[in-house]
Amino acid sequence: MKKVISVLLLLAITGCASKAQNISATYVSPLQYQSYNCTQVGEEIGRVSRKVMEVSGQQDTTAGKDAVAMTVGLVLFWPALFFLPGGEHKDELARLKGEYDALESVAVSKECKTVIAEIESAKKKQQEIKEAKAAKTVEEKQVGEI
Repeated sequence: MKKVISVLLLLAITGCASKAQNISATYVSPLQYQSYNCTQVGEEIGRVSRKVMEVSGQQDTTAGKDAVAMTVGLVLFWPALFFLPGGEHKDELARLKGEYDALESVAVSKECKTVIAEIESAKKKQQEIKEAKAAKTVEEKQVGEI
């Protein structure tokens, strides 16, 4: 019985896909973008940003499905946990985040004011979305307590 519990805990820890926000960027050298002018840096950041959003959505979907499968498996039929679906996009997402960081570094070093302004605007918008989600979660908890 202890072995079964150990295996289940191991699967719970390692078997589930990570949420996109919890995946760190891998290092990508900005040197590959040094020959780009500000327009090209801006276009590439736009392309990478769209791809990050796409892959993040796929990763979050996979993470959600894994969480549901894990819950069902633990409650109903634990051998099913050995057959959790794959499809994780962790490596691709980490690389894309690294490319974005490298492009941002090049934009700063080349003083691409328009690109930097767009990056700051996007970061501000992301922060506002996070704060709105956090406020909604707090509100839902408060309603649930009533």
